[in-house]
Amino acid sequence: MIRRGCISGTRQEFGRRDFIKVGSLGFLGIHLSQALQLEAATGTKAEGKAKSCILVFLEGGPSQIDTWDPKANSAFRPISTNVAGIQISELLPSLAKRMDKLALIRSIRSFGDDHPQAMHYAATGHLHIPAMQFPSFGAIVAKELGPQKGMPPYVIVPRWERNRQYQDYFKSAFLGPDYDPLTIPDPAGKNFQVDDLTLPKSLAPAAVENRRAFLDVIDGYYRDSVKSVEHAKMDAFRQKAWEMILTPSVRAAFDLSKESDKTKDAYGRDTVGQSLLLARRLVEGGSRFVTAAGFHGNSWDTHSDNDKGHRDRLTPPLDRSVSALIDDLVDRGLYDSTIVVVMGEFGRTPHVNPNLGRDHWPICWSLALGGGGIKTGTVVGKSDERGAYCVERQVSLGDIFATVYKAMGIEWDKEYMTPVGRPIKIANSIKDATGEPIKELVG
Repeated sequence: MIRRGCISGTRQEFGRRDFIKVGSLGFLGIHLSQALQLEAATGTKAEGKAKSCILVFLEGGPSQIDTWDPKANSAFRPISTNVAGIQISELLPSLAKRMDKLALIRSIRSFGDDHPQAMHYAATGHLHIPAMQFPSFGAIVAKELGPQKGMPPYVIVPRWERNRQYQDYFKSAFLGPDYDPLTIPDPAGKNFQVDDLTLPKSLAPAAVENRRAFLDVIDGYYRDSVKSVEHAKMDAFRQKAWEMILTPSVRAAFDLSKESDKTKDAYGRDTVGQSLLLARRLVEGGSRFVTAAGFHGNSWDTHSDNDKGHRDRLTPPLDRSVSALIDDLVDRGLYDSTIVVVMGEFGRTPHVNPNLGRDHWPICWSLALGGGGIKTGTVVGKSDERGAYCVERQVSLGDIFATVYKAMGIEWDKEYMTPVGRPIKIANSIKDATGEPIKELVG
């Protein structure tokens, strides 16, 4: 049975796309207006404490026993945290001092033995089916909560420059381009800026307003000749696009030059650190969901030299940057309204291979989350003595999604109707069951 609030999704195609281009903003205006059609088909929402979510995505899959769930078969010793009875790997000393701000899930069960399948499952909660595209976690949050303060509700930073396949998994699928993420370049790059929100130096805001008026005249002639119900919705969407371009506060949210050197250093001057710093600026500005994917290129895919990779290359920026993010959100009064989820697409094998690496392991792995009113300073689930199998309180990604949805006031047991008439769950669990909010975290 389909719950109240289900929708039928169809991708919008706008025939006038090439009818006129307003200087350098022709493509920009059309693209953003499509990306901002976020008010339609909204219903009454339950109030949730959380207003936004930052997904810190660890592409490649970190080793659970070398991070959140230390075991004797790890080369790294467990250390105590600031929460009695909770230990994590010595590779995460800064986060150990902030464990009261995080909850650990040590019994995640997911699917996909290779990256494409596992990435799809992590992004959507559904098994990959070539004939069906599923909306991502972030796209669903964007649709359910809608935009605020003129900000793009869903952002990916940085965008995948090489493997576009993975980025597609984080899109909106049949929900349409309305809920696709705004993808932006590496904020640690030289002369970073978001081109779609930056007017050419030769073009003043007043000139943009004049060109917009000209577009309105041409648009009127076009509508007289081509009648479509789509046009009734497009005015508000296009207005939002212009507001994003012309509103100083929206452009300011993307401007890292406004941050002090001390803050930039605390996060780290690399892609991981600056992506998380920008994520904080975006949720502070009003974005609903930011995927901070600074670990690109299967960084955590340690099939060889697992220990060296975790010790020298991977955990130092993770420990530093997530700690800085937590402190920054707390100091700004944003942690209670911002959920932070730290996860990859799977874990690593409890045994090492001949190359001293650990291979893919979706059977049992760990993640961390906190903020947004979630109960922290606690551990949910348990793995065996080697970190290989769940022995207590198995948790699915559908349960994680449902937990976040409940904290945000979203009906977690809702279903959407696909264009082919198939209902899908927005919090899909194992064997297509509906995910359940983790009661230890959200009651």
